[in-house]
Amino acid sequence: MSGATYTVERSAVIAAPPAKVYAALIDFHDWVNWSPWEELDPDLQRTYSGSPTGVGSVYAWTGNRKAGEGRMTITEASEPANVTIALEFLKPFKSSNTTTFDLRPEGEGTNVTWRMVGPRTFMIKVMGIFKSMDSMVGKDFENGLERLAAHLES
Repeated sequence: MSGATYTVERSAVIAAPPAKVYAALIDFHDWVNWSPWEELDPDLQRTYSGSPTGVGSVYAWTGNRKAGEGRMTITEASEPANVTIALEFLKPFKSSNTTTFDLRPEGEGTNVTWRMVGPRTFMIKVMGIFKSMDSMVGKDFENGLERLAAHLES
């Protein structure tokens, strides 16, 4: 990791074909079924705009202090191999990140790698004194991959 950016990455094998995993990732309406952050605020306000799925699809949220506020925009999608999302946090602090999902067939399932790369802003550096981004967000990625597997394997 360079001093200018941080990377958080987790992988898991999901017992579903890549096309099925890909379909769940490119449709933000489906994220309510598996996103690890959906339970942070029962009153979370969601807005969907742009394309219904895939490139140009936008999901924005506003929630309590834990959920914060932000938006995701799918910027690239190659079926069924990868999805790239521009992730912007507005609250509790501003940050722009790139999130990717890389999908590789593995046996009867799919190896899913979820990665987030972002700038080490002043606020991230201050928080890093207490906790690294990997330890803060990595558990959420692990939980999200488990929830995605449960959603798609059922």
